[in-house]
Amino acid sequence: MRYTLIFFFLFTFFSQAQDIYPQDYFRSPLDIELVLSGTFAELRSNHFHSGLDIKTKQRVGLNVYATASGYVSRIKVSHYGYGKAVYITHPNGYVTVHGHLQKFSDKIEAYVKKHQYEKESFEIELFPDLNDLIVTKGEVIAYSGNTGGSGGPHLHFEIRDNQERPINPLLFGLKVKDSKKPLVSSVYAYPINDLSHVNGSNLKQKLRLIPLKNGNYKTEDLTAYGKIGFAINTIDRQDLAANKNGVFKIETFYNGMQNFTIDFRKFSFNETKHLNRLIDYKHFKDEKERLQKLFLDSNNPLSIYDNIIDDGYLIIYDTLSNVYKVKITDFEGNQTNIDINIKGVDKQPNDIAETFTSPYYVKTSEVNVLEDQNIKVEFPKQTFYDDFFIDFKVNGDTLKLDENNKAVKKYFKISYDVSSYSTEDLKQLYIARLVGWNNFLSYSSTKHEKNTLYTRTKNLGTYCLARDTAKPTITPVSFKDGQWLSKYRFLKIKIEDKESGISNYRATINDQWILMEYDYKTMTLTYDFNDKVVTDTKNNLKVIVTDNVGNSSTFEASFFRK
Repeated sequence: MRYTLIFFFLFTFFSQAQDIYPQDYFRSPLDIELVLSGTFAELRSNHFHSGLDIKTKQRVGLNVYATASGYVSRIKVSHYGYGKAVYITHPNGYVTVHGHLQKFSDKIEAYVKKHQYEKESFEIELFPDLNDLIVTKGEVIAYSGNTGGSGGPHLHFEIRDNQERPINPLLFGLKVKDSKKPLVSSVYAYPINDLSHVNGSNLKQKLRLIPLKNGNYKTEDLTAYGKIGFAINTIDRQDLAANKNGVFKIETFYNGMQNFTIDFRKFSFNETKHLNRLIDYKHFKDEKERLQKLFLDSNNPLSIYDNIIDDGYLIIYDTLSNVYKVKITDFEGNQTNIDINIKGVDKQPNDIAETFTSPYYVKTSEVNVLEDQNIKVEFPKQTFYDDFFIDFKVNGDTLKLDENNKAVKKYFKISYDVSSYSTEDLKQLYIARLVGWNNFLSYSSTKHEKNTLYTRTKNLGTYCLARDTAKPTITPVSFKDGQWLSKYRFLKIKIEDKESGISNYRATINDQWILMEYDYKTMTLTYDFNDKVVTDTKNNLKVIVTDNVGNSSTFEASFFRK
C-alpha cells in the first residue's frame, strides 16, 4: 500500500512536467551499445514508427531490462504487431514499451501463462493491477526476440507520456553514435493549380539534384510561376549501421524567411495514419518512393508542423529571382542543406495535367454509395482527403474500384449479393483483392449476413469472389507418430493454408488444452513441455486447424514420455 501511495503521488507530480524529458531517469533497455535499425517517427506503411528498433546482433535471447522502476501495466501477446510485448508504467508518468520479445522473465511468464491457460488462448492482452508485477530499474523483464511483425531479431522500444503519446526516446538521454549527415535522393517541384508551372510545365517535375563536396546539395536552376510546392526523399544513417532511417527535423526557408517545419519529436496514435497526407501517396504507390511534402495539403490534421507561412507554398511572380532552401537535421544535429534557385517567368504552361472523369464523384463530406448489379460499395463521410471522380466498374463478380493509389482514412464496405449461390457454395466463398502483376488472390476479411457477403477494407483496387476448397495442411516437424519424446523440450508442428489463410487452431494432449505458440513467419506451432501439462507415459495429441472460410483439418498422433 505504501508503494502504491508513493507511486500515485509521483505520477501526479511529474505528469505536470511532461515536456522536460529527464536525462538520467531511464537507462538503456539492453546492455550492449545501441545500434538502430529503425528511428523514431520513421516513415512506415500507413503509420509513423513509434519508437526505436534496436539491433540485437542478429540474435535472440538478450536480456531486456526495466529502464526505470515501476509496474507492469499491460502485457500483449499477438501473432502480428509487436508479438510479445511488455508495457511498464513509471512513477514519473511515462510508459516504456518493449516489443518483439522472445519470452518474458520468469515471474511475468508465469503470470501470462496462467491467464493463457485459463482463457485457452495464445493471443492475450492483460492489464495487471498496480501491485501484481512491480519491477525495479535494471531488473530483467524479458528476452529479446523476433516475434510478431518483426522482420528480423531486434528490440522495439518506446517511451510514451501519460496521454499515451510516443516521444523520441533519444530525447531522454539515450545515446547512439551518429556523425553522418542525412542523405537526399530526390527533389520534386509541384505546380499547385492550372495557372502555375515549373520549367514551363503544369506537371510535377523531378529536379536534377547536384551533390556538393561539403555534403550539401543544390538543384538545377528552374523557372516557375504561380503557386508551387516541393517534396523530398531523405534518409539518415548512423555510424554503426547502414539502415535507411528517418530524420529528426526538416525546415524550409524562402528568400531567407523560414516558412515551414516538420518536427519528428512526438505524435499521437490517433494521427499516425495521416502519414499518408504528409507523403505523396500516389507517388509512393506508383513508384515505391516516399516523398515528404514540404507544404500543407487541405484536410491534414498532423501536429508535427510548425513555423508555417502560406502553408509552405511559394508564390512566384514574373521577373523575380528567389532562393528556396531546405535544411534537414538528424537527432545529433548533423545537417544537410538543399539550395534551389527559382526565376519567375510568366507564360502559358506547355502541358496541363490530365484530369480523369467518370459518372461517379466521391465527396468527402458526404456518405457515398456506389451500386451496380450485385455489388455495393459504401464510403462513410471523410473516407478520403479529397473529392474525386472514381473509376467504378462491375463485370460479373469482379469489381474495379479505381487504382489503389489514393490515401484512405477509414474502412469502407464492399458487399456482394450472393442470393444466387447455393448454401453449400457459400461455405467456401470469400471476397479477395487482386494483388500484383499476377493478380494474386489476397483474402479480405469476409463476413456472411443473410444473402450478403461483405468486407471492410482500406484498400481500393480490384476485388472478386473467390472459392477456397482446400483444407489446411498440418505436418509434424520435430517428431513422428509413436515416438518417445522424453528428451525433447519442444513439440513443433507446421500449419499452412495457401488460399484464404489460417483462421484459428486448437491443440490438446489427452483431451486437455495445451498452449501452442504460433509464428506466422515460419508457420509453426510450438508447445513447451515445461508447461507440465503432460504427466502420462502414453499421450494422444490432437490438433485442429481451420481456415478463413471454415475448411478444417485434424491431425492426431501419439507419443511417449517419461
